[in-house]
Amino acid sequence: MQRRRFFRTAAGTAVTLGQFPYHLFAGETKKSGIDRVTLGPKKIVLSRLAQGSGTNGTGGSSNQTKKLGVEGLADLFRAGYDQGINFFDSADQYGTHPHVARALTTVPRDKVVLLSKSRASTAAEMRADLDRFRRELKTDYIDILLLHCMIDKDWNVKKRGAMDVLEEAQAKGIIRTKGVSCHTLEALKTAAAEPWVEVDLARLNPAQAAMDADPNTVIGVLKEMKAAGKGVIGMKILGAGKLRRNVDEALQFALAQDVLDCFTIGSESRAEMEDLLRKIPAASVRG
Repeated sequence: MQRRRFFRTAAGTAVTLGQFPYHLFAGETKKSGIDRVTLGPKKIVLSRLAQGSGTNGTGGSSNQTKKLGVEGLADLFRAGYDQGINFFDSADQYGTHPHVARALTTVPRDKVVLLSKSRASTAAEMRADLDRFRRELKTDYIDILLLHCMIDKDWNVKKRGAMDVLEEAQAKGIIRTKGVSCHTLEALKTAAAEPWVEVDLARLNPAQAAMDADPNTVIGVLKEMKAAGKGVIGMKILGAGKLRRNVDEALQFALAQDVLDCFTIGSESRAEMEDLLRKIPAASVRG
């Protein structure tokens, strides 16, 4: 079975992987979730695995905030850091800034990479978000700041005010790198072509669960991004939870993709996070 044929079969099932062809995705080099990788043109060094915090994140809450609360999620961030995960994924939409801030009371700020996301469109909205985000996170700077959930093909026109402010903020050291998260194929294509984008957060898994298009199509666009020197963070690796019964297969697929520099998964407990750290090395080379 060839990769393209498998993708067509998997995409048709949407939530199950059936006869997963492990040998097609087996690597020669063992990888781990705590490997340090370099992201994008600003060369942000971070762990291959990010601790996500936005499973079903909307309206200022997420699975993580509802189940764990501020102290519980902060403890999960700290537990990940203790085991080598230095990449914390948050967003205003998830309401997780206070949780990250609490974790930072016992984790060195300069040893972690913070990602957040804004829904701002105008310059005024983005300035307000940058000021508020830093207050909520209790930090002077944010490592990665993304425009959240791009859907329109012309988002780079509609969001130009916010984009200009982020460019100014980057020059001042308020953010280190900038980009977008995409939720449609047309938005993803625009991100690949837009010079302003340095980092993209892209949805990718082998079953086409909660994705913008079939895996082959998405991978093709991400190859264009990489060729342009952009960094790519994978998301929806477990299909927004739909692939929880296929963790090994989903991990092996993600780890085999040269277009992904790293990826974020929203563990909801220390046990889930530790399980991912155990499974990633085996999944990277399983044949």
